[in-house]
Amino acid sequence: MYYLYILQSQKNKRFYIGSTNNIERRIMEHNSGKTKSLVYLRPLSLAFKKEFGTLKEARSAEIKLKKFKNRNIIERVIADQELKMCV
Repeated sequence: MYYLYILQSQKNKRFYIGSTNNIERRIMEHNSGKTKSLVYLRPLSLAFKKEFGTLKEARSAEIKLKKFKNRNIIERVIADQELKMCV
């Protein structure tokens, strides 16, 4: 399985959107500092995840969601726990 995920910084409430095949490992990597661009956002918590059958589907949804660049849309996805406007 593959996942689209949204992490939220507990420090400044900013969001990070990504995709992976192992969500637990990826969150651990983000919080341990392996992702240099997120070091200043730590700690990060999982705000949303959606499972996909293929990596291509997960990455496509990630790209669509990132293109919105709108905090309100991301917050709505998290609140509804659904990607109805993106996929």
